[in-house]
Amino acid sequence: MRRVMVLHGPNLNLLGTREESVYGTTTLDTIDASLSKLSDDLGVELDIRQSNLEGELVTWIQEARSGYHGIIINPAAYTHTSVAIRDALAAVDLPTIEVHLSNIYRREEFRRQSYVSGVALAQISGFGPTGYLLALRGLCEHLSSKGSKPAPRTGPARRAQTPKR
Repeated sequence: MRRVMVLHGPNLNLLGTREESVYGTTTLDTIDASLSKLSDDLGVELDIRQSNLEGELVTWIQEARSGYHGIIINPAAYTHTSVAIRDALAAVDLPTIEVHLSNIYRREEFRRQSYVSGVALAQISGFGPTGYLLALRGLCEHLSSKGSKPAPRTGPARRAQTPKR
Protein backbone atom coordinates (compact mmCIF):
# COMPACT_ATOMS: atom_id res chain seq x y z
CA MET A 1 0.00 0.00 0.00
CA ARG A 2 1.26 3.46 -0.85
CA ARG A 3 1.88 5.87 2.02
CA VAL A 4 1.51 9.62 1.68
CA MET A 5 2.21 12.27 4.29
CA VAL A 6 -0.15 15.26 4.24
CA LEU A 7 1.12 18.35 6.03
CA HIS A 8 -0.93 21.43 6.87
CA GLY A 9 0.97 24.54 7.89
CA PRO A 10 0.27 27.44 10.23
CA ASN A 11 -3.22 28.79 10.88
CA LEU A 12 -4.92 26.07 8.84
CA ASN A 13 -6.29 24.73 12.11
CA LEU A 14 -8.48 27.86 12.09
CA LEU A 15 -10.18 27.07 8.78
CA GLY A 16 -13.92 27.54 8.88
CA THR A 17 -13.66 30.64 11.05
CA ARG A 18 -10.63 32.41 9.58
CA GLU A 19 -11.02 34.96 6.80
CA GLU A 20 -13.99 33.16 5.31
CA SER A 21 -14.00 35.46 2.27
CA VAL A 22 -10.56 34.08 1.34
CA TYR A 23 -10.56 30.53 2.72
CA GLY A 24 -14.25 29.62 2.85
CA THR A 25 -16.14 27.91 5.66
CA THR A 26 -14.81 24.36 5.32
CA THR A 27 -12.92 23.21 8.41
CA LEU A 28 -9.61 21.37 8.41
CA ASP A 29 -11.35 18.34 9.94
CA THR A 30 -13.72 18.28 6.94
CA ILE A 31 -10.80 18.49 4.51
CA ASP A 32 -9.03 15.67 6.36
CA ALA A 33 -12.18 13.53 6.31
CA SER A 34 -12.56 14.05 2.54
CA LEU A 35 -8.91 13.11 2.02
CA SER A 36 -9.32 10.01 4.17
CA LYS A 37 -12.37 8.89 2.22
CA LEU A 38 -10.60 9.38 -1.11
CA SER A 39 -7.50 7.61 0.17
CA ASP A 40 -9.64 4.58 1.04
CA ASP A 41 -11.05 4.59 -2.50
CA LEU A 42 -7.53 4.86 -3.96
CA GLY A 43 -5.95 2.32 -1.61
CA VAL A 44 -3.53 4.83 -0.10
CA GLU A 45 -2.53 5.18 3.54
CA LEU A 46 -2.44 8.80 4.69
CA ASP A 47 -0.60 10.30 7.61
CA ILE A 48 -2.20 13.72 8.12
CA ARG A 49 -0.61 16.31 10.39
CA GLN A 50 -0.94 20.04 11.12
CA SER A 51 1.48 22.37 12.86
CA ASN A 52 1.97 26.06 13.37
CA LEU A 53 5.70 25.44 13.97
CA GLU A 54 8.20 25.55 11.12
CA GLY A 55 10.69 23.23 12.82
CA GLU A 56 8.03 20.61 13.47
CA LEU A 57 7.05 20.63 9.78
CA VAL A 58 10.74 20.23 8.83
CA THR A 59 11.08 17.28 11.21
CA TRP A 60 7.99 15.60 9.74
CA ILE A 61 9.26 16.13 6.20
CA GLN A 62 12.50 14.44 7.22
CA GLU A 63 10.53 11.55 8.76
CA ALA A 64 8.88 11.01 5.38
CA ARG A 65 12.21 9.67 4.12
CA SER A 66 11.34 6.43 5.89
CA GLY A 67 8.63 4.45 4.15
CA TYR A 68 6.59 7.16 2.43
CA HIS A 69 5.94 7.45 -1.29
CA GLY A 70 5.17 11.17 -1.42
CA ILE A 71 4.13 14.35 0.35
CA ILE A 72 1.19 16.71 -0.02
CA ILE A 73 1.90 19.99 1.73
CA ASN A 74 0.13 23.27 2.28
CA PRO A 75 2.94 25.26 3.86
CA ALA A 76 0.55 28.23 4.27
CA ALA A 77 2.49 31.38 5.21
CA TYR A 78 5.76 29.41 5.25
CA THR A 79 5.39 29.11 1.47
CA HIS A 80 6.72 32.62 1.15
CA THR A 81 9.34 32.60 3.91
CA SER A 82 10.76 29.16 4.66
CA VAL A 83 14.00 28.14 3.04
CA ALA A 84 14.15 25.44 5.75
CA ILE A 85 10.97 23.74 4.50
CA ARG A 86 12.16 24.05 0.90
CA ASP A 87 15.53 22.51 1.78
CA ALA A 88 13.90 19.67 3.74
CA LEU A 89 11.68 18.81 0.77
CA ALA A 90 14.69 18.88 -1.56
CA ALA A 91 16.66 16.66 0.84
CA VAL A 92 14.02 13.93 1.12
CA ASP A 93 13.58 13.89 -2.67
CA LEU A 94 10.02 12.55 -2.61
CA PRO A 95 7.34 13.59 -5.11
CA THR A 96 5.68 16.57 -3.44
CA ILE A 97 2.49 18.39 -4.34
CA GLU A 98 2.13 21.94 -2.99
CA VAL A 99 -1.48 22.94 -2.24
CA HIS A 100 -3.04 26.33 -1.54
CA LEU A 101 -6.72 26.96 -0.92
CA SER A 102 -6.61 30.42 -2.48
CA ASN A 103 -4.90 31.46 -5.70
CA ILE A 104 -1.71 32.92 -4.27
CA TYR A 105 -1.00 34.66 -7.58
CA ARG A 106 -4.17 36.77 -7.31
CA ARG A 107 -3.38 37.98 -3.82
CA GLU A 108 -0.83 40.33 -2.26
CA GLU A 109 2.49 40.63 -4.07
CA PHE A 110 4.45 38.93 -1.26
CA ARG A 111 2.29 35.81 -1.58
CA ARG A 112 3.29 35.29 -5.21
CA GLN A 113 6.71 33.94 -4.21
CA SER A 114 6.84 30.25 -3.30
CA TYR A 115 10.06 28.75 -2.01
CA VAL A 116 8.40 25.31 -2.20
CA SER A 117 7.35 25.34 -5.86
CA GLY A 118 10.92 24.95 -7.10
CA VAL A 119 11.24 21.54 -5.44
CA ALA A 120 7.62 20.38 -5.83
CA LEU A 121 6.36 18.09 -8.57
CA ALA A 122 3.32 20.35 -8.94
CA GLN A 123 1.40 23.17 -7.31
CA ILE A 124 -2.38 23.33 -7.00
CA SER A 125 -3.72 26.74 -6.09
CA GLY A 126 -7.14 28.37 -5.97
CA PHE A 127 -9.51 25.39 -5.94
CA GLY A 128 -10.29 25.58 -2.22
CA PRO A 129 -10.57 22.25 -0.38
CA THR A 130 -10.91 20.41 -3.71
CA GLY A 131 -7.23 21.21 -4.30
CA TYR A 132 -6.24 18.62 -1.71
CA LEU A 133 -8.28 15.94 -3.49
CA LEU A 134 -6.76 16.91 -6.83
CA ALA A 135 -3.32 16.70 -5.24
CA LEU A 136 -3.96 13.19 -3.90
CA ARG A 137 -5.32 11.96 -7.24
CA GLY A 138 -2.45 13.58 -9.13
CA LEU A 139 0.18 12.18 -6.79
CA CYS A 140 -1.32 8.69 -7.05
CA GLU A 141 -1.35 8.94 -10.86
CA HIS A 142 2.26 10.06 -10.84
CA LEU A 143 3.30 7.24 -8.51
CA SER A 144 1.47 4.67 -10.64
CA SER A 145 3.11 5.89 -13.83
CA LYS A 146 6.56 5.87 -12.24
CA GLY A 147 6.11 2.60 -10.35
CA SER A 148 7.75 4.35 -7.43
CA LYS A 149 8.78 2.62 -4.26
CA PRO A 150 8.75 4.22 -0.82
CA ALA A 151 11.91 5.45 0.75
CA PRO A 152 13.35 2.61 2.83
CA ARG A 153 12.45 2.58 6.48
CA THR A 154 15.24 3.43 8.84
CA GLY A 155 15.32 2.14 12.38
CA PRO A 156 12.55 0.05 13.88
CA ALA A 157 9.23 0.06 12.07
CA ARG A 158 6.58 2.08 13.82
CA ARG A 159 2.98 2.85 13.18
CA ALA A 160 2.31 6.34 11.90
CA GLN A 161 0.18 8.45 14.20
CA THR A 162 -1.54 11.70 13.60
CA PRO A 163 -0.57 14.20 16.29
CA LYS A 164 -3.35 16.03 18.10
CA ARG A 165 -4.11 19.49 16.82
